[in-house]
Amino acid sequence: MRLLILGTGHMANSHARNFIEVEGVTLAGAVDVDPGRAEAFREKYSIERAFTSLEDALTWGDFDAVANVTPDRAHHATTLKCLIAGKHVFCEKPLATNHHDAVEMAERAEAANLVGMVNLTYRNVAQLQAARKLVTSGQVGKIRHVEASYLQSWLVSKQWGDWRTESQWLWRLSKKHGSNGTLGDVGVHILDFVVYGTDTEIDEVFCRLKAFDKAEGNRIGDYELDANDSFTMTVSFTNGALGVVHSSRWATGHVNELRLRVYGDKGSFEVVHRHDGSKLLACLGDDIETATWREIEVEPVATNYQRFAEAVGQGSTLEPSFRHAAKLQKAIDLANVTENDRKEYPLEA
Repeated sequence: MRLLILGTGHMANSHARNFIEVEGVTLAGAVDVDPGRAEAFREKYSIERAFTSLEDALTWGDFDAVANVTPDRAHHATTLKCLIAGKHVFCEKPLATNHHDAVEMAERAEAANLVGMVNLTYRNVAQLQAARKLVTSGQVGKIRHVEASYLQSWLVSKQWGDWRTESQWLWRLSKKHGSNGTLGDVGVHILDFVVYGTDTEIDEVFCRLKAFDKAEGNRIGDYELDANDSFTMTVSFTNGALGVVHSSRWATGHVNELRLRVYGDKGSFEVVHRHDGSKLLACLGDDIETATWREIEVEPVATNYQRFAEAVGQGSTLEPSFRHAAKLQKAIDLANVTENDRKEYPLEA
Protein backbone atom coordinates (compact mmCIF):
# COMPACT_ATOMS: atom_id res chain seq x y z
CA MET A 1 0.00 0.00 0.00
CA ARG A 2 1.33 3.40 -1.03
CA LEU A 3 0.07 5.99 1.44
CA LEU A 4 -0.39 9.76 1.35
CA ILE A 5 -0.46 11.56 4.71
CA LEU A 6 -2.75 14.57 4.48
CA GLY A 7 -1.81 17.12 7.15
CA THR A 8 1.46 17.11 9.09
CA GLY A 9 0.39 18.27 12.55
CA HIS A 10 0.96 16.51 15.87
CA MET A 11 -1.17 13.42 15.18
CA ALA A 12 0.37 12.96 11.73
CA ASN A 13 3.60 11.94 13.45
CA SER A 14 1.78 9.05 15.11
CA HIS A 15 0.39 7.97 11.75
CA ALA A 16 3.80 8.12 10.10
CA ARG A 17 5.56 6.22 12.90
CA ASN A 18 2.92 3.49 12.97
CA PHE A 19 2.51 3.03 9.24
CA ILE A 20 6.30 2.82 8.73
CA GLU A 21 6.25 -0.27 10.95
CA VAL A 22 3.54 -2.02 8.90
CA GLU A 23 4.99 -4.48 6.41
CA GLY A 24 4.17 -3.58 2.83
CA VAL A 25 3.32 0.08 3.49
CA THR A 26 5.28 2.85 1.73
CA LEU A 27 4.91 6.51 2.72
CA ALA A 28 4.54 7.94 -0.77
CA GLY A 29 3.53 11.54 -0.07
CA ALA A 30 2.80 14.22 2.50
CA VAL A 31 0.61 17.32 2.24
CA ASP A 32 0.67 20.54 4.22
CA VAL A 33 -0.33 24.05 3.16
CA ASP A 34 2.96 25.31 4.64
CA PRO A 35 5.83 24.35 2.28
CA GLY A 36 8.36 24.33 5.11
CA ARG A 37 6.31 22.00 7.28
CA ALA A 38 5.57 19.71 4.33
CA GLU A 39 9.23 19.40 3.41
CA ALA A 40 10.38 18.95 7.00
CA PHE A 41 7.83 16.17 7.50
CA ARG A 42 8.90 14.53 4.23
CA GLU A 43 12.55 14.53 5.30
CA LYS A 44 11.81 13.35 8.84
CA TYR A 45 10.08 10.18 7.63
CA SER A 46 11.90 9.70 4.29
CA ILE A 47 8.69 10.22 2.33
CA GLU A 48 8.96 10.30 -1.45
CA ARG A 49 7.09 13.52 -2.26
CA ALA A 50 5.78 16.62 -0.49
CA PHE A 51 2.87 18.80 -1.65
CA THR A 52 1.24 22.03 -0.51
CA SER A 53 -2.27 21.10 -1.66
CA LEU A 54 -4.40 17.98 -1.81
CA GLU A 55 -5.28 18.84 -5.41
CA ASP A 56 -1.61 18.67 -6.46
CA ALA A 57 -1.20 15.35 -4.69
CA LEU A 58 -4.30 13.90 -6.36
CA THR A 59 -3.10 15.11 -9.76
CA TRP A 60 0.12 13.18 -9.13
CA GLY A 61 -1.94 10.29 -7.86
CA ASP A 62 0.80 7.68 -7.35
CA PHE A 63 -0.67 6.31 -4.12
CA ASP A 64 -3.44 3.94 -3.07
CA ALA A 65 -4.72 5.41 0.18
CA VAL A 66 -4.83 8.54 2.31
CA ALA A 67 -4.36 9.05 6.03
CA ASN A 68 -6.50 12.15 6.63
CA VAL A 69 -4.99 14.00 9.59
CA THR A 70 -6.42 17.44 8.81
CA PRO A 71 -8.35 19.51 11.40
CA ASP A 72 -11.81 18.14 12.26
CA ARG A 73 -13.78 20.61 10.14
CA ALA A 74 -11.72 19.72 7.04
CA HIS A 75 -12.37 15.97 7.21
CA HIS A 76 -15.58 16.03 5.17
CA ALA A 77 -14.45 18.03 2.14
CA THR A 78 -10.99 16.50 1.89
CA THR A 79 -12.19 12.92 2.34
CA LEU A 80 -14.80 13.33 -0.40
CA LYS A 81 -12.11 14.56 -2.79
CA CYS A 82 -9.99 11.52 -2.01
CA LEU A 83 -12.91 9.12 -2.49
CA ILE A 84 -13.87 10.73 -5.81
CA ALA A 85 -10.26 10.18 -6.90
CA GLY A 86 -10.61 6.48 -6.04
CA LYS A 87 -8.42 6.50 -2.92
CA HIS A 88 -9.06 4.51 0.24
CA VAL A 89 -9.22 6.73 3.35
CA PHE A 90 -8.11 6.31 6.96
CA CYS A 91 -9.58 9.36 8.70
CA GLU A 92 -8.80 10.78 12.10
CA LYS A 93 -11.67 11.10 14.55
CA PRO A 94 -14.26 12.51 14.52
CA LEU A 95 -15.20 11.45 11.01
CA ALA A 96 -17.08 14.74 10.56
CA THR A 97 -18.39 17.56 12.70
CA ASN A 98 -22.02 16.51 12.16
CA HIS A 99 -24.02 13.37 11.39
CA HIS A 100 -25.19 14.50 7.93
CA ASP A 101 -21.65 14.91 6.64
CA ALA A 102 -20.50 11.68 8.28
CA VAL A 103 -23.28 9.71 6.58
CA GLU A 104 -22.41 11.25 3.22
CA MET A 105 -18.79 10.16 3.67
CA ALA A 106 -19.86 6.63 4.59
CA GLU A 107 -22.23 6.36 1.63
CA ARG A 108 -19.62 7.66 -0.83
CA ALA A 109 -17.02 5.15 0.36
CA GLU A 110 -19.48 2.26 0.26
CA ALA A 111 -20.83 3.18 -3.19
CA ALA A 112 -17.30 3.33 -4.59
CA ASN A 113 -16.27 0.05 -2.91
CA LEU A 114 -13.44 1.89 -1.18
CA VAL A 115 -12.12 1.26 2.32
CA GLY A 116 -13.26 3.94 4.74
CA MET A 117 -11.99 3.55 8.31
CA VAL A 118 -11.64 5.89 11.29
CA ASN A 119 -8.76 6.04 13.73
CA LEU A 120 -10.65 5.48 16.97
CA THR A 121 -7.35 4.90 18.74
CA TYR A 122 -8.63 3.16 21.84
CA ARG A 123 -9.57 0.13 19.75
CA ASN A 124 -5.82 -0.54 20.07
CA VAL A 125 -6.27 -1.24 23.80
CA ALA A 126 -5.94 -5.01 24.12
CA GLN A 127 -7.84 -5.02 27.43
CA LEU A 128 -10.90 -3.50 25.71
CA GLN A 129 -10.88 -6.16 23.02
CA ALA A 130 -10.57 -8.89 25.66
CA ALA A 131 -13.46 -7.34 27.60
CA ARG A 132 -15.66 -7.45 24.51
CA LYS A 133 -14.99 -11.20 24.29
CA LEU A 134 -16.30 -11.60 27.84
CA VAL A 135 -19.56 -10.15 26.54
CA THR A 136 -19.78 -12.05 23.25
CA SER A 137 -18.90 -15.35 24.96
CA GLY A 138 -21.77 -14.89 27.41
CA GLN A 139 -19.56 -14.84 30.52
CA VAL A 140 -21.12 -11.65 31.90
CA GLY A 141 -24.64 -12.66 30.88
CA LYS A 142 -27.22 -10.01 30.07
CA ILE A 143 -25.81 -6.52 30.56
CA ARG A 144 -27.92 -4.42 32.90
CA HIS A 145 -25.84 -1.34 33.76
CA VAL A 146 -22.85 0.51 32.27
CA GLU A 147 -20.59 3.25 33.62
CA ALA A 148 -18.00 5.01 31.47
CA SER A 149 -15.76 8.03 31.85
CA TYR A 150 -13.04 9.88 29.98
CA LEU A 151 -11.10 12.07 32.40
CA GLN A 152 -8.41 14.62 31.55
CA SER A 153 -6.75 17.26 33.69
CA TRP A 154 -5.12 19.67 31.23
CA LEU A 155 -7.27 22.60 32.38
CA VAL A 156 -5.80 22.09 35.86
CA SER A 157 -2.23 20.88 35.29
CA LYS A 158 0.45 21.83 32.77
CA GLN A 159 1.59 18.30 31.98
CA TRP A 160 0.76 18.81 28.29
CA GLY A 161 1.59 22.51 28.26
CA ASP A 162 -0.22 25.71 29.27
CA TRP A 163 -3.59 26.25 27.57
CA ARG A 164 -3.57 29.87 28.69
CA THR A 165 -0.72 30.72 26.32
CA GLU A 166 -0.58 27.97 23.69
CA SER A 167 -2.99 28.12 20.75
CA GLN A 168 -2.65 24.38 20.21
CA TRP A 169 -4.85 24.06 23.30
CA LEU A 170 -6.79 27.34 23.22
CA TRP A 171 -8.64 26.50 20.01
CA ARG A 172 -10.14 23.46 21.75
CA LEU A 173 -11.95 25.85 24.12
CA SER A 174 -13.47 28.10 21.44
CA LYS A 175 -16.48 27.34 19.24
CA LYS A 176 -15.46 30.03 16.76
CA HIS A 177 -12.15 28.25 16.24
CA GLY A 178 -13.84 24.96 15.37
CA SER A 179 -14.19 23.26 18.74
CA ASN A 180 -17.24 21.28 19.80
CA GLY A 181 -15.78 21.05 23.27
CA THR A 182 -15.15 17.95 25.32
CA LEU A 183 -18.19 16.25 23.80
CA GLY A 184 -16.95 16.77 20.26
CA ASP A 185 -13.29 16.14 21.01
CA VAL A 186 -13.24 13.04 23.22
CA GLY A 187 -16.93 12.13 23.31
CA VAL A 188 -16.51 10.00 20.19
CA HIS A 189 -13.71 8.08 21.92
CA ILE A 190 -15.60 7.22 25.09
CA LEU A 191 -18.81 6.39 23.21
CA ASP A 192 -16.86 4.02 20.98
CA PHE A 193 -15.16 2.56 24.07
CA VAL A 194 -18.63 1.84 25.45
CA VAL A 195 -20.42 0.41 22.42
CA TYR A 196 -17.44 -1.68 21.32
CA GLY A 197 -16.72 -2.99 24.82
CA THR A 198 -20.38 -3.93 25.38
CA ASP A 199 -21.09 -5.20 21.84
CA THR A 200 -24.23 -3.08 21.56
CA GLU A 201 -25.50 0.23 20.16
CA ILE A 202 -26.81 3.40 21.77
CA ASP A 203 -30.60 3.70 21.71
CA GLU A 204 -31.41 7.01 23.45
CA VAL A 205 -29.36 9.87 24.87
CA PHE A 206 -29.86 12.72 27.34
CA CYS A 207 -26.92 15.06 27.94
CA ARG A 208 -25.83 18.08 29.94
CA LEU A 209 -22.93 20.31 28.90
CA LYS A 210 -20.97 22.89 30.89
CA ALA A 211 -18.36 25.49 30.04
CA PHE A 212 -16.87 26.79 33.28
CA ASP A 213 -15.39 30.26 33.83
CA LYS A 214 -11.71 30.13 32.92
CA ALA A 215 -10.51 33.70 32.32
CA GLU A 216 -11.57 37.34 32.59
CA GLY A 217 -14.65 37.66 30.41
CA ASN A 218 -14.02 34.06 29.32
CA ARG A 219 -11.79 35.34 26.53
CA ILE A 220 -8.06 35.17 25.83
CA GLY A 221 -7.08 37.29 22.85
CA ASP A 222 -9.19 36.21 19.88
CA TYR A 223 -10.34 33.05 21.64
CA GLU A 224 -13.79 33.10 23.25
CA LEU A 225 -13.75 30.27 25.79
CA ASP A 226 -17.28 29.00 25.23
CA ALA A 227 -16.87 25.32 24.24
CA ASN A 228 -17.98 22.79 26.86
CA ASP A 229 -15.37 21.54 29.34
CA SER A 230 -17.49 18.74 30.82
CA PHE A 231 -20.46 16.62 29.88
CA THR A 232 -22.67 14.10 31.65
CA MET A 233 -24.86 11.76 29.61
CA THR A 234 -27.44 9.11 30.40
CA VAL A 235 -27.98 6.52 27.71
CA SER A 236 -30.03 3.44 27.00
CA PHE A 237 -28.74 0.66 24.77
CA THR A 238 -30.33 -1.62 22.20
CA ASN A 239 -29.58 -4.60 24.46
CA GLY A 240 -31.84 -3.08 27.13
CA ALA A 241 -29.12 -1.83 29.48
CA LEU A 242 -28.92 1.62 31.04
CA GLY A 243 -25.74 3.61 31.30
CA VAL A 244 -24.02 6.80 32.36
CA VAL A 245 -21.18 8.38 30.39
CA HIS A 246 -19.26 11.46 31.44
CA SER A 247 -16.10 13.38 30.65
CA SER A 248 -14.21 16.42 31.91
CA ARG A 249 -11.02 18.35 31.32
CA TRP A 250 -11.12 19.39 34.99
CA ALA A 251 -10.44 15.91 36.40
CA THR A 252 -7.56 16.79 38.69
CA GLY A 253 -5.10 13.92 39.00
CA HIS A 254 -6.23 12.16 35.80
CA VAL A 255 -3.92 12.98 32.90
CA ASN A 256 -5.78 10.91 30.32
CA GLU A 257 -7.92 8.06 31.60
CA LEU A 258 -10.75 6.01 30.06
CA ARG A 259 -12.74 3.72 32.31
CA LEU A 260 -15.53 1.28 31.49
CA ARG A 261 -17.52 -0.69 34.05
CA VAL A 262 -20.03 -3.25 32.80
CA TYR A 263 -22.43 -5.15 35.08
CA GLY A 264 -24.23 -8.27 33.83
CA ASP A 265 -26.45 -10.85 35.50
CA LYS A 266 -23.61 -13.43 35.45
CA GLY A 267 -20.56 -11.24 36.01
CA SER A 268 -18.90 -7.86 35.64
CA PHE A 269 -15.73 -6.30 34.33
CA GLU A 270 -13.81 -3.05 34.44
CA VAL A 271 -11.38 -1.71 31.83
CA VAL A 272 -9.04 1.09 32.87
CA HIS A 273 -6.80 2.72 30.27
CA ARG A 274 -4.38 5.38 31.53
CA HIS A 275 -1.40 7.21 30.11
CA ASP A 276 0.83 4.81 32.05
CA GLY A 277 -0.87 1.50 31.29
CA SER A 278 -4.09 -0.51 31.05
CA LYS A 279 -5.88 -3.14 33.15
CA LEU A 280 -8.82 -5.51 32.78
CA LEU A 281 -10.46 -6.65 36.02
CA ALA A 282 -13.36 -9.11 36.19
CA CYS A 283 -15.71 -10.67 38.70
CA LEU A 284 -17.03 -13.86 37.11
CA GLY A 285 -18.41 -17.28 37.98
CA ASP A 286 -18.19 -18.25 41.65
CA ASP A 287 -16.33 -14.99 42.39
CA ILE A 288 -19.58 -13.05 42.23
CA GLU A 289 -20.62 -14.60 45.57
CA THR A 290 -17.54 -13.20 47.32
CA ALA A 291 -17.20 -10.01 45.25
CA THR A 292 -13.70 -11.13 44.25
CA TRP A 293 -12.12 -9.25 41.36
CA ARG A 294 -9.22 -10.68 39.39
CA GLU A 295 -6.97 -9.06 36.81
CA ILE A 296 -6.99 -10.75 33.41
CA GLU A 297 -3.76 -10.81 31.45
CA VAL A 298 -4.15 -10.14 27.73
CA GLU A 299 -2.06 -10.45 24.58
CA PRO A 300 -1.26 -7.51 22.26
CA VAL A 301 -3.69 -6.86 19.39
CA ALA A 302 -3.40 -5.49 15.88
CA THR A 303 -3.56 -1.69 15.70
CA ASN A 304 -5.95 0.35 13.59
CA TYR A 305 -3.01 1.17 11.32
CA GLN A 306 -2.33 -2.50 10.70
CA ARG A 307 -6.01 -3.23 10.19
CA PHE A 308 -6.36 -0.43 7.64
CA ALA A 309 -3.44 -1.80 5.64
CA GLU A 310 -5.05 -5.24 5.87
CA ALA A 311 -8.39 -3.85 4.71
CA VAL A 312 -6.85 -2.13 1.68
CA GLY A 313 -4.97 -5.30 0.84
CA GLN A 314 -8.12 -7.41 0.87
CA GLY A 315 -10.32 -4.70 -0.64
CA SER A 316 -12.97 -4.62 2.09
CA THR A 317 -13.54 -2.30 5.04
CA LEU A 318 -12.84 -3.47 8.58
CA GLU A 319 -13.98 -1.81 11.80
CA PRO A 320 -13.97 0.93 12.93
CA SER A 321 -15.69 1.97 9.70
CA PHE A 322 -17.07 5.26 8.41
CA ARG A 323 -20.57 3.86 8.96
CA HIS A 324 -19.85 3.09 12.61
CA ALA A 325 -18.33 6.53 13.18
CA ALA A 326 -21.41 8.14 11.62
CA LYS A 327 -23.61 6.38 14.21
CA LEU A 328 -21.43 7.76 16.99
CA GLN A 329 -21.67 11.23 15.48
CA LYS A 330 -25.46 11.00 15.52
CA ALA A 331 -25.35 10.30 19.25
CA ILE A 332 -23.10 13.34 19.74
CA ASP A 333 -25.34 15.56 17.62
CA LEU A 334 -28.41 14.46 19.56
CA ALA A 335 -26.59 15.02 22.84
CA ASN A 336 -26.21 18.68 21.86
CA VAL A 337 -29.90 18.86 20.97
CA THR A 338 -30.93 17.40 24.32
CA GLU A 339 -28.95 20.12 26.09
CA ASN A 340 -30.94 22.78 24.25
CA ASP A 341 -34.37 21.07 24.37
CA ARG A 342 -34.04 19.44 27.80
CA LYS A 343 -35.52 16.31 26.31
CA GLU A 344 -34.31 12.76 25.64
CA TYR A 345 -34.13 11.63 22.01
CA PRO A 346 -33.87 8.23 20.29
CA LEU A 347 -31.12 7.76 17.71
CA GLU A 348 -33.37 6.12 15.14
CA ALA A 349 -36.03 8.84 15.05
